[in-house]
Amino acid sequence: MQDTPTKVRTITGVATTITAFIGPTRRGPVNTPVRILSLADFEPRFGALAPNLETGYAVRQYFQNGGTEAWVVRIAQRATKTQISKGLQALNAVDLFNLLVLPGASAPAVVAAAAEYCRRRRAFLIVDAPAAAKTPAQISQAMQGFSFQPKDQAAIYYPWIKITDPLNNGQTRLAPAGGSIAGLIARTDITRGVWKAPAGTDATLKEVQGLEYNLTDAENGMLNPRGVNCLRAFPASGVVAWGARTLAGDASLASEYKYVPVRRLALYLEESLDRGTRWVMFEPNDEPLWARLRHEVGIFMAAVWRQGALPGATPERAYFVKCDRETTSSTDIDNGVVNVVVGFAPLKPDEFIIIKLQQAAGQTTQ
Repeated sequence: MQDTPTKVRTITGVATTITAFIGPTRRGPVNTPVRILSLADFEPRFGALAPNLETGYAVRQYFQNGGTEAWVVRIAQRATKTQISKGLQALNAVDLFNLLVLPGASAPAVVAAAAEYCRRRRAFLIVDAPAAAKTPAQISQAMQGFSFQPKDQAAIYYPWIKITDPLNNGQTRLAPAGGSIAGLIARTDITRGVWKAPAGTDATLKEVQGLEYNLTDAENGMLNPRGVNCLRAFPASGVVAWGARTLAGDASLASEYKYVPVRRLALYLEESLDRGTRWVMFEPNDEPLWARLRHEVGIFMAAVWRQGALPGATPERAYFVKCDRETTSSTDIDNGVVNVVVGFAPLKPDEFIIIKLQQAAGQTTQ
């Protein structure tokens, strides 16, 4: 008599475009995440635009550039580390978000706290250039203050942008770029995939009239290897994002996560696989379970490869999945955990980045 094969569970990819905003607004609940699906949702809850508050403008730019879903957390009027930390804690009530924007808040201590929170939540932080960093020399100096870890789950965009201000008869106002960049990333994910760099001549920032500082090619060439993503204005394309490096993208660091799409792809894989394999908790932690995990994770990775996320011509050159007695030792079994090792090659075939997934397994029901 043969055993009936267990039905294969489908691992579903998580959303990648949900953006959280933390900042002061005119009104609304404090330190309470509110789901927003359009600018029309924002104003009844948080009030109209205010000239001295960047949050409303950032949310507006997000939806104008292709964003579709956001969580907004209102904090007290000053975006201090204490207030931002309270806002971050409030985000614990949100099951999933992928991008985080702190409109206009770029103090190193604030950015460090947000980056650490993003590390725990498998999210990515979009950092606004400091308002005082108006020239290439000033943004280069400001970069020295970002000495925190992890740098690879954050990216900074410079300079500030000029947008139309409805409060000033359509005149332009300066604004940090984070909301526009979050919308651009969402638009790119939807049309091309999370593995596509949100940069280049097609990475136009909509409803942006100009830049506070117009960089030369030489200045761009100096800042980009430092991990600064420059915004450029070109006659045929308008204002575009012209870089896609993380804060770990400084050429001297040699990080495997120097590029935004590579880091965000890894976060997508980790979160999708983690959520899709939680069923293993009460399964016996032995070879039949490991075989099922290899099979189901392999199916998911094959789908990612077929979508064009990985350049290898064959699955073997694009990814691998390992779950066996080498990844899960006797000690692991005694401790009730199973380990899955996944390698993926996002830039060149056979050059694998390794992610490790650990789940509770072999638990007994109460």
